[in-house]
Amino acid sequence: MCLLTNIHDPPTEGNYHDEHGNAIKPVIVADYNHHMGHVDNADRMANSYVASRRTWKWTKKLFFHLLDLAIVNSYILLSSCGVKKISHRDFRLTLIREMLARSGHEPRPSMPVGRPAQSSTNIGRLDTSRNKHWPGRSQTKRRCRMCSAGGVKRSVIYKCVKCDVGLCVDRGCFQNYHTKPNL
Repeated sequence: MCLLTNIHDPPTEGNYHDEHGNAIKPVIVADYNHHMGHVDNADRMANSYVASRRTWKWTKKLFFHLLDLAIVNSYILLSSCGVKKISHRDFRLTLIREMLARSGHEPRPSMPVGRPAQSSTNIGRLDTSRNKHWPGRSQTKRRCRMCSAGGVKRSVIYKCVKCDVGLCVDRGCFQNYHTKPNL
């Protein structure tokens, strides 16, 4: 290991072991360790759980490096507040869990596969999942829309409450009107 300083005198040449064989730290190393603060510790902690990946985009590397430094700084602040001791790893895992819990992560609906449906299937009368189409009694007699389309004149007392269209309930006209795209 090489150290460069302009404060300390050069160490004397010789053996850096005491009579028991233990290593003796040079004064330069002792002063460095005493005054380094959290800079080297922060670098060590930031590099222990690196989120950045190999990429051509330098902006992504910079973003993840700054994110790592922000996490390490928040861990150092938490440690200095006298809160119950927690390891750096546990701090990161807790942070991830809290971020996911607060993000309101909900499963996204799956995208439809294949070709889009024909325009006739996008008619509001066919969308039974949201529109609540129910048969109900009409105040007056009306002509059945499906029977009239088939050339039959039939008067009914039922209608679709949502669409306000007269339809036969017993002959399947109500169901056909709301499920078949081609009338």
